[in-house]
Amino acid sequence: MILIQQIKTQVILGKSDSKETLKNKAAKLLGISLSEISDIQILKHSIDARKKPQLFHVYSLGVVLKNNTQEQKAVHQCKNKTAVIYAQKPYQFPAPGTELLKEAPVIIGMGPAGLFCGYMLAIHGYKPILLERGQDVDTRTQDVEKFWNNGILNPESNVQFGEGGAGTFSDGKLNTLVKDKEGRNKEVLRIFSQYGAPASILYESKPHIGTDILKKVVTNMRNAILEAGGEVRFGAKVTGFQIADQTLKAVIINNHEMLPATQVVLAIGHSARDTFAYLNEISISMEAKAFAVGMRVEHPQKLINECMYGKEHGTALPAAPYKLTAQTSVGRGVYSFCMCPGGYVVNASSEEGQIAVNGMSYSDRSGPNANSAIIVQVTPNDYANNSPLAGVEFQRQLEKKAYAIGKGKIPVQYFGDFVKNCSSAQNPDTKNFNSPCIKGDYTLTNLRGLLPAECEKAFLEGMEQFDKTIPGFGAYDAILSGMESRTSSPLRIHRTASLQSPSVKGLYPCGEGAGYAGGITSAAMDGILIAEKIAQRFRPF
Repeated sequence: MILIQQIKTQVILGKSDSKETLKNKAAKLLGISLSEISDIQILKHSIDARKKPQLFHVYSLGVVLKNNTQEQKAVHQCKNKTAVIYAQKPYQFPAPGTELLKEAPVIIGMGPAGLFCGYMLAIHGYKPILLERGQDVDTRTQDVEKFWNNGILNPESNVQFGEGGAGTFSDGKLNTLVKDKEGRNKEVLRIFSQYGAPASILYESKPHIGTDILKKVVTNMRNAILEAGGEVRFGAKVTGFQIADQTLKAVIINNHEMLPATQVVLAIGHSARDTFAYLNEISISMEAKAFAVGMRVEHPQKLINECMYGKEHGTALPAAPYKLTAQTSVGRGVYSFCMCPGGYVVNASSEEGQIAVNGMSYSDRSGPNANSAIIVQVTPNDYANNSPLAGVEFQRQLEKKAYAIGKGKIPVQYFGDFVKNCSSAQNPDTKNFNSPCIKGDYTLTNLRGLLPAECEKAFLEGMEQFDKTIPGFGAYDAILSGMESRTSSPLRIHRTASLQSPSVKGLYPCGEGAGYAGGITSAAMDGILIAEKIAQRFRPF
C-alpha cells in the first residue's frame, strides 16, 4: 500500500468527496492511470480552516495498486512528496502463558477500561466475570432521566456509575494523545465500529459517537462477552477483598457474598470514592495527584461555527469543536476540556448534597449551544493534607459548596454578572439572553467564591484570553454552570511493571479511576493492556 498524506480538496457546501473523486486525485498525484489502482482507503480526514473563507478537506489515503511491484516507482514519481510505502500492522493479542488460571478473572467496573478488558479476555477464552455496582445501560438511563426530571438520585445508578461508565453520558469523544506503538488505539476504534459505531471513527481526526450510539455499542459488547462465555453481573458492588500473605484470594460482593478470585482488575472509575476509602483503609499503595476544576461554559453553537469555519460556512458544516489553553499571572494553566459541540450540560452528581456537572452530546450534535469545561489546574499543594484521599475531599468540598449555592440545583450565572460579582437572579435582562441547555434543574445565582480565590482569578484571566481567540467567548451572556470537578481521578493507585499493585498480588489497578487514563479511548487501551498482561502469564482455564 502507498500512503499519501496532505491531499486537499476544497470544501463545497452541500457536496462531499466521493471515493471515485479521491481515487482520481490519487492517480494524478502518483502519475498513474486510474485503472492501475485496485482500491483506496481513507486513513485520516480533517478540515483545514486556516484560510477562511476557503476551507479544505485534508486526507491521508492508502492506495492499493493492482500490481504492487509498481509501488516504489509510483512513490518516486508522486507530485506529493509525502508518499511512502506503507504496511498496516494489525493489532495482535499475545499468545497465552503457561500458568493455569484456576478461577475466572474478575473485573470490577464496566466503564471503558473494564469493558474492553473483559471483552478481550472473553473472546480469547478466559471467561471473565464482570462486576458492575450500577445497572445495565437501559435501566441506568431511566435512573438518570428520573434524576434529571425530579431530582431523585440513585447513588448506585447515575451519570457516574453503571454499564459504560461516566463516558456513556458524554460527547463520546474517541481521540487520545496516548502513543500507540502496539496498535491498541486502532483496535479500540475497530471494536467500536464492529459493534455499532460509524466507520468514520476509523479515520476522522476527532472521532466521536455521542451518548446515543455509545449506549448501543456498550450493549452489543456486553452481549459478545456473554456469548464468549463471560459473565456480567449488575448491582454487584465490591465491598471488600479477602487477602492472605499479600495475595488476593477473593472479592466480597455487597458485603456478604464471597467470590474466589486471584486475578482482579480494579477498573472502578474516577468517582468510586467509597472504594478509594476502603483501599486506603487496607493500605493499598496510592497517592493524591493533580487534576483540574472549573465551570461548564456555554455559547451559541452558531458563534463557534462562524469563528471556526467563517460566516460563509457557519451553518452548513458539522458543529465545530474548539481547544483552548492559557497561562495566567498566578502560574496556573487554564484550558478547555471535554468540549461538546451542540451538546448539553448535565447534572453528573453521584452523592447526596453535592453538585457536579459534565457535558454530553448526541451523535448529531444538533443542540443550539456548545459547551466545554473551562478548568484550572490544581495540585496536591492545594489540598488540606497529605492523605491519598485529600484530592477526593477537595472535590467534595467544592461540590457541597455548589449544592449550597444552587440550593440543590445546578447553580448558573451569566459571565457578565460573574465579572461584576452580582447574581444573575437579580438581572432583569437575562430574559433576553441565550438560554442554558441543561439536563437537570438549575437556578440563576452568583458563582463567585465557588472556586478557590487563586483558581477564580486564573479562570477570569483564561476567559479574557479565550475571548481574543474566539470573539464573543467572554460575552456577557456566556453561561457558566458549576461545579466541574470530575475531570480526572484525584488519586493514582500504584502499580508495578507487571501492572499489579505493589501491596497485593493479583490486583491490577486499571483505567481512569486508577490514574492511568484520561478519556474513553485511553481507558479502553489501558483495559486491553491489563488483559494482555493476564493472558501473557496464564492460559485459559
